[in-house]
Amino acid sequence: MKEYWTSLASILGVFAFFQTILQTVFPPELRFASAKLFNKLFNCFSSYCYFEITEIDGVNTNELYNAVQLYLSSSVSITGNRLSLTRAVNSSAFTFGLANNDSIIDTFNGVNVVWEHVVTQRNSQTFSWRPLPDEKRGFTLRIKKKDKQLLLNSYLDYIMEKASDIRRKNQDRLLYTNSRGGSLDSRGHPWESVPFKHPSTFDTLAMDPMKKKEIMEDLQDFANGQGFYHKTGRAWKRGYLLYGPPGTGKSSMIAAMANFLGYDIYDLELTEVHNNSELRKLLMKTSSKSIIVIEDIDCSINLSNRKNNKKSVGSVSVNSRNFYENGVGEMRGVGEENGNSITLSGLLNFTDGLWSCCGSERIFVFTTNHIEKLDPALLRSGRMDMHIFMSYCSIQALKILLKNYLGCEEGVDLDDSVLKELEEVVEMARMTPADISEVLIKNRRKKEKAVDELLEILKVRAERNAKNGSVVRRENNGVGDEDDVEDEEQEKRALDSDSPKQESEIEDDCKEGSEEEEKIK
Repeated sequence: MKEYWTSLASILGVFAFFQTILQTVFPPELRFASAKLFNKLFNCFSSYCYFEITEIDGVNTNELYNAVQLYLSSSVSITGNRLSLTRAVNSSAFTFGLANNDSIIDTFNGVNVVWEHVVTQRNSQTFSWRPLPDEKRGFTLRIKKKDKQLLLNSYLDYIMEKASDIRRKNQDRLLYTNSRGGSLDSRGHPWESVPFKHPSTFDTLAMDPMKKKEIMEDLQDFANGQGFYHKTGRAWKRGYLLYGPPGTGKSSMIAAMANFLGYDIYDLELTEVHNNSELRKLLMKTSSKSIIVIEDIDCSINLSNRKNNKKSVGSVSVNSRNFYENGVGEMRGVGEENGNSITLSGLLNFTDGLWSCCGSERIFVFTTNHIEKLDPALLRSGRMDMHIFMSYCSIQALKILLKNYLGCEEGVDLDDSVLKELEEVVEMARMTPADISEVLIKNRRKKEKAVDELLEILKVRAERNAKNGSVVRRENNGVGDEDDVEDEEQEKRALDSDSPKQESEIEDDCKEGSEEEEKIK
């Protein structure tokens, strides 16, 4: 054993002797040049090329590094063997990533590429205004030379886009509201935000399944329609009008849309906006991939039907005079001073004018309980592209509510006879999903009692409506009522009233206006 250690020490001594001679004969500069020459020779005969993506570019964080890290997290969570697990600030999901000095194979357009996460210790701390981490991190991308021009640019663009989607899905939704009186927050922004935690989804939304499917497909087509909107020369935006009685789920629909697309919500309070200029500034400070909401727009400011206003202009007042002086397109809120209100034309330009295209992938949602009160100019396509009538609870919506609150499945927990009774009275009862939900919440621990009490309330409401003559069953299918048809017809009448006028009608309107001005004088 002693001879073994003696021979090993002799070998190490000889190795150290030759190493000393090599360092003396070959100085560091010569060794560095030799290594550089060797790398060049290797690269000439190699069929691959390598790209280094470091975590820090100088003193700034490399955005491409973060994008690659997020992009690879969607792949390594399934195929990787050794993973790192992280959770970012304001994120509701865990993120998987490549471990140190590990590699993974990715495929893009049928071409395989290799990613390696390289982590080394930083040799010396150079002077910097910001202290650098002890470890030097980066990704090495290896692709074949023949695929370099074909793959590199499009692949990196794809990674940036994919990483942006992953970041948005992992990040908590935000609900914004404009600051009171147009004031700015501590960062100089006109919007204040809180985390958006509304649990509403299209699965829990009490609505006809076919109608929900139509809305979801329209939203998905919009989110994936960047190329289509660019090709057709249209701004990448879409408008939805939600109208119907109170308690029919308009706010829940907005929350479901935001959760479905992963968009933030900007709740715009028009009464806190002083003028059109301030409205435009608010629009400019909204982000892409967002939903801009104006709830109860008929109650926010005076945007009533211009045709109805003309009939009430007979009385001599300052407001009627301002109506003609400011023009129909600049009708101001009642009781507000000039220069301190939003005009109708300002709101129209906000939704469909040149300023509406500053940004992309944005959705405008207006809600109202009385569609007939809105000016037809707000309702036309291009501003409100899809009109969604939120009706009273139907049998399909009732089944969803029973499943949500009581866990009742059709054909399992509900007898056919009970379901048939519910179907006979729910249309005539004209109860909103909010009213029915309250009945189910009170008795959610006793399913049978909840269903029996709901059925009794529906019968009482249906009988009362029948006695008042407010509900007449349809003859064909026995579904719906006259009031629902009347609510839907209100929209058609509003749109028809905005049809182009004949020359004679325009002349009559002008004469009426001049006569009113003479009366005022």
